[in-house]
Amino acid sequence: MIQVYKKVNKSVIEVDPELIVDGYDFNEQWIHMSNPTDKEIELVCSSCQIPEDYVKAALDSEERAHCEKEDGILMAVTDIPITEEDDDRYTYATLPFGCITTDKTIVTVCLNETSIINDLMAGRYVKDFNIHKRTRFVLQLQYVIAKKYLQYLKQIDRASQRVQAELEKAMKNEGLIEMLSLEKSLVYFSTSLRANTAVLDKFPRLVKFFEEDDDLWDDVLIENRQAIEMSNIYRDILSGTMDTYASIISNNLNVVMKTLTVLTLLVDTPAMIAALWGMNTGVPFEGKLWGFWVVVGINVLVCIALIIVFIKKKMLK
Repeated sequence: MIQVYKKVNKSVIEVDPELIVDGYDFNEQWIHMSNPTDKEIELVCSSCQIPEDYVKAALDSEERAHCEKEDGILMAVTDIPITEEDDDRYTYATLPFGCITTDKTIVTVCLNETSIINDLMAGRYVKDFNIHKRTRFVLQLQYVIAKKYLQYLKQIDRASQRVQAELEKAMKNEGLIEMLSLEKSLVYFSTSLRANTAVLDKFPRLVKFFEEDDDLWDDVLIENRQAIEMSNIYRDILSGTMDTYASIISNNLNVVMKTLTVLTLLVDTPAMIAALWGMNTGVPFEGKLWGFWVVVGINVLVCIALIIVFIKKKMLK
């Protein structure tokens, strides 16, 4: 799918999709491609004189974050956070997002639809983003991406606290699996944020910022560092929590095994004594009417002795 945006009277509006045909002039406009077809890729690349390899690289879900500039065309591939619905709950992952700028056009590419485009259009994190100043647009885009990471990290933290509260009431496999999923998401975020940092560090060597964009550049770096720190903190907390739950489960299993051992001894010992007196050979008290009660008494005494030993060993607590 292709979405084209242009600036009209200081406002950025979307161009009617029916107008996007062969021969359309993309100059001074922003083109966003979401999981485009080969025909759409060919249309944009031929009109904007962009190598198709740049677009296809951003569509590779395993593409690493990188930045390069060749023949006046800047390509920056960074990882963006996404949400996926799985069994009535949301999971978090990352996906490559490509931003390609030429002297006259901006092209963004992503394999899936992303809310980052809507955030830019709605001015949720940046105001008055300018598609004519392409360097500033790239910085504003990176700022929105960093803010999106922070938003999802807060959601992960709230989800983690909710699951922990549920597990304190009842230890269920579903809660542990969800905690594991959240921990995996934090690993994805942490890895992607470090890769994005390497790309941001390379920006000043490839592009020349406007003087008034210095503050925006500092904000991008600050937000990205903050996202990295939050991701690491949440991951460490979640990892420690998972280790704690693993210890609790192991301890509970030990308690159950200890209880079963005590019950086995209390049941099997009297059974063994009764079995000895039930043999067909001659046994003490054979033929005596009170012999049965002697055997019962012995069993009771043995059980009382075992209970006293277990209490002293603290095995009945």
